[in-house]
Order: sequence, then C-alpha cells, then structure tokens
Amino acid sequence: MVDRQPPRPTDAELGILRVLWERGASTVRDVHDELNRHATTGYTTVLKLLQIMTEKGLVVRDETARAHIYEARYSEQKTQRQLLTDLADRAFGGSAAKLVMQALSGRKTNPDDLNAIRDLLDRLEGESK
Repeated sequence: MVDRQPPRPTDAELGILRVLWERGASTVRDVHDELNRHATTGYTTVLKLLQIMTEKGLVVRDETARAHIYEARYSEQKTQRQLLTDLADRAFGGSAAKLVMQALSGRKTNPDDLNAIRDLLDRLEGESK
C-alpha cells in the first residue's frame, strides 16, 4: 500500500496545525484562544477552517463529546518534510543542496543550529560510506 501524501496546508491551516502539534487534541475554543494570543481571529473562522481541514484530511475530528475534539492527522515532521520536498521541487529543481544553501545564506544562523547541521551532515556522510 502506498503512503498517501498529505494535502498541502495553507498558511492559515499551518497556524492551526502548529497549535494542535503543540497542545495535542483540542477543541475549537482551545485553538481559537491560542491563535488569538498572536493575532485576532474569529471563532467562526477557526471553526470553518477546522471543518475544511477535516474534509481535506489534515485533521481528524472526535465527535463523541459535545465539544468536538480536533487532532492533526500527520506529524509536524511529516508535514514539514512534505512542504520542503514540494518547495525543493518547485523552486530549486529538486536540489536539496540549493535549498539548504539559500536557507543558510538568507539569514543569520545561530551556533547551536550550525552545530546540529554539522552533526547531521557527519551522520549522513558516515551512513553513505
């Protein structure tokens, strides 16, 4: 069986997914309250987006309680990988090297991140030998 790729979330949907990844399963009210800590968003807007995201397969909805509970269907890591693969294909001709070089040259990278990148490269290089 082929592992189906998740649909690509919009920016607004990614905001909701970030809340669900951080908090775990949440009600519309929980998501709305968290989103409003950063920018004003209407309750009905959040509700509609979650309904759309359910239809698209980005979230799953538990309807057993009075207040429906929503949970991200795919992990943060799987979604990020899918978005990066799509970006690499569309903007960088599939080249991971070009994508990484642009990402690192576009803004200042802190030393901890650079060390983590070096560790990953060392590990990947060790696997290929």
